[in-house]
Amino acid sequence: MTNPFTASNYVGGLHVEHGRLINDRRDGESGIAQAARIRRSVKNDRKINQVAEGIELAENKKDWRQLEF
Repeated sequence: MTNPFTASNYVGGLHVEHGRLINDRRDGESGIAQAARIRRSVKNDRKINQVAEGIELAENKKDWRQLEF
């Protein structure tokens, strides 16, 4: 009979390293929590893009004012 604990050091995202059990599994996150996190990041990206566009428009407007016709 073989020892089941020596067959593999990597089982279900866990492995043994230097005699310690290391957890390499992903954090548990439900689908709803994942969707909420993605929605929040998209909303934050949109806000950042709006601020960047506003700064760019202000700089362009400032440059147009400095031109002499």
